Amino acid sequence: MAPTDLRAQDPPQVQTQPPPAPADDPASAPADPEAMLPHFKDTRFWLSGQTNFIFQAHPNFHAAYSGPNSLSPHYEKATSRVMTLYTGARLNNSTEVLVDIEEAGGAALSTGLGLAGNTDLDIVRNPLLSKAPYLGRGMIHKVFALSKDKIENQRSFLSLFDELPRRRLEIRFGKFSMPDFFDQNSAGSDTHFQFNNWTLDNNGAWDYAADTRGYTVGLVADFEDSNWGFRFAETLMPKVANGIDLVWKPWQAHAENWEFELRHGLLPKKAGVVRLLAYTNHANMGIYRNALAQFQEGLIAAPDITNHPWHITRKYGFGVNLEQNLTRNVTAFARWGWDDGKTESFAYTEVDSTFVEGVGVSGALWHRKQDRAGVAFVSNGIKRDHQIYLADGGLGFLLGDGKLNYGRENIFESYYTAHLWRGIYVAPGVQHINNPGYNRDRGPVLVPTFRLHAEF
Repeated sequence: MAPTDLRAQDPPQVQTQPPPAPADDPASAPADPEAMLPHFKDTRFWLSGQTNFIFQAHPNFHAAYSGPNSLSPHYEKATSRVMTLYTGARLNNSTEVLVDIEEAGGAALSTGLGLAGNTDLDIVRNPLLSKAPYLGRGMIHKVFALSKDKIENQRSFLSLFDELPRRRLEIRFGKFSMPDFFDQNSAGSDTHFQFNNWTLDNNGAWDYAADTRGYTVGLVADFEDSNWGFRFAETLMPKVANGIDLVWKPWQAHAENWEFELRHGLLPKKAGVVRLLAYTNHANMGIYRNALAQFQEGLIAAPDITNHPWHITRKYGFGVNLEQNLTRNVTAFARWGWDDGKTESFAYTEVDSTFVEGVGVSGALWHRKQDRAGVAFVSNGIKRDHQIYLADGGLGFLLGDGKLNYGRENIFESYYTAHLWRGIYVAPGVQHINNPGYNRDRGPVLVPTFRLHAEF
């Protein structure tokens, strides 16, 4: 099992059709991030870029014991970086090609081990992974008009069209990251301007198809109407847990994802969105109960989820994603996620159940429209077989303290993103973690954070 992970999330994820502003304040939508260089609107080409540096540290904390995959209880500091060049060309009024080149590096606290809700979504967990630039995204985007009327489209690195049919079918094929199109949330999906924790920016129980760097290859079909949308993805899975290589035999290893989105608030005359997610993965995943049986029969010295011949098993799960405008500048959000927990955590993180709630605030409230702030809480858990596996000394691709006194991993995070000049932003923040790695015998851990971000 390759002990690797990279979660490089790119600039604010743009919804295909963003939710409307509240009826009582049509100008209340968050300001678009300001860039150092102008982005021209009267061209069929796109060129932009970003850099994101995240510095984190933690002081000494209590740990009754540590194992091979523990967060170090001693003082640490680390800085990660992600730099991306976004390019694109619109071939005609319905077809475009999008290509992004990325470079990621730096370091992670304890090489990214010891936490299910890791504190930095941008980290590189494999120090042997090449530091050379690589292809992040490369896709063809085709739009099929299903109505004659048009709506304005906000151009971005994911879509260059100035306008789109109100009712349409969008097809994307190529290399991309699943959170580009699924589980989006305007207040909690972006490591460049919002939260940094893995399980706050994404649904931790959504073991979405991805290689080590967070990308996969496949197809996304997205039907959009005025107030609702439905999308489906068929993608490739990695060969091993969190591995860099994908299985290029989709009839063996593959993933399906479905999401229904209703753009309607839960409060009268206030904008909101409800998203319902389901997924199923078919991959070379071990089964916790089988690994425990091997250990209990004395066949192996410690449970090993990777000790099995090649065989395809199935994992499935569900998620709910809510966002609700409370006032013109305040948005509440929540997520719930669950997976069956029988097979090994394989592509994202070691979470079988999660619940998130938080609030994002626009700086327009204090006359700084480019600023934003947020607070959020997440509680993560794992199923019984997974708990026993770790308690008996088993190792996951992220966790393994050698023992386990189980408790839910509870995390609080807050941040403030300040716009300094043109496209330059800084963001101090802090995370507080109880029961790191689901272990009551370790922690709590305090992780101060400082982020420097630039848009080009």
